[in-house]
Amino acid sequence: MTNTCPPVAPEVCREALSEHLRPELFRALCDPSRIAVICRLATAAGPLTVTEVADCCGVHISGVSRHLATLRDAGVVRADKRGREVRYRLDCEHLSTTLRGLAAAFDGCRAGCCQGEPT
Repeated sequence: MTNTCPPVAPEVCREALSEHLRPELFRALCDPSRIAVICRLATAAGPLTVTEVADCCGVHISGVSRHLATLRDAGVVRADKRGREVRYRLDCEHLSTTLRGLAAAFDGCRAGCCQGEPT
């Protein structure tokens, strides 16, 4: 079977992917301790302090703080400061939008972009 999809120019594909393929996001998501932190925040009833997050992963509180900073810088978590206390929450909307956008960009770039056609 031949591919009937019009070819996608490499520069168009590169531009679409580069919008979502941010190294800081993938660096933030590639560490097992940060995945544990994300899971802890995802299952929490509300925002958590560093101490509350640290209960999940057997990492010293200073390490959890660094992990949270990395996740915050990548847009995975949000930090809300109230007085001396900082509470963290997963930014599900931003993360979901980014990952869906990345999937859509890949779908638009692949050679067999038509539904049901093999690549």
